[in-house]
Amino acid sequence: MPTPELQAEKSSQGARLTTLLSKQMSTRKILTMGRKNGSPARGLAENLSAALRAADSEFGQILQEVDEISKLLKSDHLDSQTMSVATHPAVWVAVKEALLDRELRYLALTDDLTCLFNRRGFFAAATQQLKMAHRNGQSLLLFFCDVNNLKKINDSYGHHEGDLALIRTADALEESFRDSDILSRLGGDEFVALASETSTQTREVILRRLEKNLKKSSAAEPRYPLSVCVGVARFDPKHSITLGELMVQADKAMYDKKRSSPKVV
Repeated sequence: MPTPELQAEKSSQGARLTTLLSKQMSTRKILTMGRKNGSPARGLAENLSAALRAADSEFGQILQEVDEISKLLKSDHLDSQTMSVATHPAVWVAVKEALLDRELRYLALTDDLTCLFNRRGFFAAATQQLKMAHRNGQSLLLFFCDVNNLKKINDSYGHHEGDLALIRTADALEESFRDSDILSRLGGDEFVALASETSTQTREVILRRLEKNLKKSSAAEPRYPLSVCVGVARFDPKHSITLGELMVQADKAMYDKKRSSPKVV
């Protein structure tokens, strides 16, 4: 029968594990609330990375616990009961769950081909950006982009080459916009970007930059020209509209341009 001292030690170690798992659950609850009720005043990057930062914080806490257990295992004063508690499977399950949670949160917001935001990620980020722009009196530009002749590329050279064309387009977009702008592949051959409008970043400047970067990105592929058709809509903070309405305007502008000149960038 275990001595009272061993029972007390086991109870103490078990309580630490319980506390650790409880903190994990609390973090997840706070994270869920934060997604629904995040303050618009917080920075865009901070809002969007809240899930990852929460997971990292949780993971760091677990690693600290594991480190303490590792030191305990190396102690000269280690009995079998303490060893059993220190190597409790719950610790390693917690580590695995933290890593899986972090990966799932990332995948839920990211397009797996281009690594830009997917539709869900874009709507979450852009909606927040519009709120901030309305409050700060900042005008924005929404670019709705459609890759020209993607079906022809797929039919002529295969879907693998079509995927490469989409990746090259994503590369050109990333080179053309600022880090603070929001880029997304909505699906298929459609991309969208929400950018701040400043004296040095107007629609004309961005479109010229995009055309240049598309040519650079596709220079190694002579079989077909890589181009996009772009429609632009402007968000005026004095006459604000919803993200959906802004996207409809940009989408209409893109199709109007496509009908008049299919290869205009």
